[in-house]
Amino acid sequence: MLLLCLLFGFLGLLLGYAAKKFKVQGDPLVDQIDALLPQTQCGQCNYIGCRPYAEAIANNEADINQCPPNGEAGIIALANLLGKEAKPLNSEFGEEKPAAVAFIIEQDCIGCVKCIPPCPVDAILGASKQMHTVISSECTGCELCVSPCPVDCIVMLPIETTPELWHWSQHV
Repeated sequence: MLLLCLLFGFLGLLLGYAAKKFKVQGDPLVDQIDALLPQTQCGQCNYIGCRPYAEAIANNEADINQCPPNGEAGIIALANLLGKEAKPLNSEFGEEKPAAVAFIIEQDCIGCVKCIPPCPVDAILGASKQMHTVISSECTGCELCVSPCPVDCIVMLPIETTPELWHWSQHV
């Protein structure tokens, strides 16, 4: 029994060492591209999220102008990073809109929960036949919750730019 414990302990240490020694590093270019994307996870670019879109850009499988939430400034930032020429947003994927957050008109909400599954960041709180609400600090403004609502109680409200919400790193 003691021999088995020592053997398994040794094998555990060996696996731990191998995990650190042979760790697969991510692509730093994908990380840089992903950092420039808005992280809305909206799928408007025809990818299931910002990370897969960043991987596609890095592998030259997607163009830099497929992300409406990223807008013109984001396209320029991606072009500068990749050494490409900036181009206008491809209208096939949507149009640039001001930043917004979902808001549920609670007196109209019937608690159908159809808005909860499409939300990629779990920003909607609620239960079946109960009133729902949006955690505005978590909402990315992807608008995926709007169309499934059968009573049209979800509206997108523009986000006011205040000193508390200003991100200097994005506007320098």
